[in-house]
Amino acid sequence: MPRVRKGAARRRKHNRVLKAASGMYGSRSRRYRLAKMAVVRAGIYATRDRRTRKRNFRSLWITRITAACRQRGFRYSQLIFALTEKGIALNRKMLSEIAIADPAAFDAVVLAAGLAKAA
Repeated sequence: MPRVRKGAARRRKHNRVLKAASGMYGSRSRRYRLAKMAVVRAGIYATRDRRTRKRNFRSLWITRITAACRQRGFRYSQLIFALTEKGIALNRKMLSEIAIADPAAFDAVVLAAGLAKAA
């Protein structure tokens, strides 16, 4: 049997990797060997950071809710405890959106939780 070389398959493989590395800085976008390492590393970062993004957003929401609570004279932990005691199921994302977009509605949530006196 004749010896089979990987001409077309190798070219397709190289092109796939180089396309994935397009936009990267310097030789990483042009040389296969460097592009391959860069694409593998980028995949590892992407996998890791999909999880990290969730943590970062939760932290941001908590920071926003904390700021809104402090303006009203109590702590974030007191609000979350009061909401769970009253059975009010609002997640942190929605609480932070309410605190930013509609302060009157946030005041109503605080009132429903029993932390503020009716004005």
